[in-house]
Amino acid sequence: MSFVDFLADLTNPQLAFLQRALIVAVLSAIICGAVGVHTVLRGMSFIGDALAHAVFPGIAVAFALGGSVLLGGAIAAVVVTLLIALFTQNRKIGEDSVIGIFFAAAFALGLVIMARISTYTGSLESILFGSLTGVQPGDLRTVAIGTVLILAALALAHKKLVLVSLDRAYAQSLGVRAGVMDVVLYLTIAAAVVMSVQIVGNILVLALLIAPAATARLLTDRLLPMMLIAPVIGSAGAFFGIWASWVWDLPTGGAIVLILASLFAFVWLAKAASQVLRRQA
Repeated sequence: MSFVDFLADLTNPQLAFLQRALIVAVLSAIICGAVGVHTVLRGMSFIGDALAHAVFPGIAVAFALGGSVLLGGAIAAVVVTLLIALFTQNRKIGEDSVIGIFFAAAFALGLVIMARISTYTGSLESILFGSLTGVQPGDLRTVAIGTVLILAALALAHKKLVLVSLDRAYAQSLGVRAGVMDVVLYLTIAAAVVMSVQIVGNILVLALLIAPAATARLLTDRLLPMMLIAPVIGSAGAFFGIWASWVWDLPTGGAIVLILASLFAFVWLAKAASQVLRRQA
């Protein structure tokens, strides 16, 4: 199948699920790109992985009850996010330790729940690795509204988030409530993860959150351009990942992540080569 055939399939009313999958993938990439910049800036890649695992029990319960995967994941993410934010206020316990405990416990709970469901195998694969057919019409509306709300929250809290990320003590001396900003960041990460799980999958969603932001970080040191470049990179990876998944019958999440990882490697090598040439000049 050629690229032109893929574009034709996108306009085919009988393949509406493909259109929905592409739109949700691009919206998820935009959100993950914007949120990912703050995550990379703060050195919190681990929490993205933790929250990706933390939503698993909510998704499992939603599947068992025949409910909305997005709603189930969102509830689980909010609960775990608030618990992490609460426990990390005690600076005697490292943030990474608290996150590690909660994400492991949440993922284990999800596995136990899925093990009690007799017909879980096929759906478990789509939950873990993503699926083109997993996006329902109602999910598209929910993701679109979520995208607007998350971007608005990031815009309103942008200055305070950056200040806390760069110098927490100085931010607190200016009256910024660092704990509140922690919750805002955790919730936006959780929301980005929940919206992306259906396309990329529970295991690989971290790459959609981190890879575009890390690639943008290689291309510029300025924060605003970084926040514009990362969503573009993520959207491109999502589009061509959906194309590869459709044409060659590949796991959707795996295709998207491999494209994003390849782009990161290419930019890193190009950057390294340019630095070597600059030294030799």
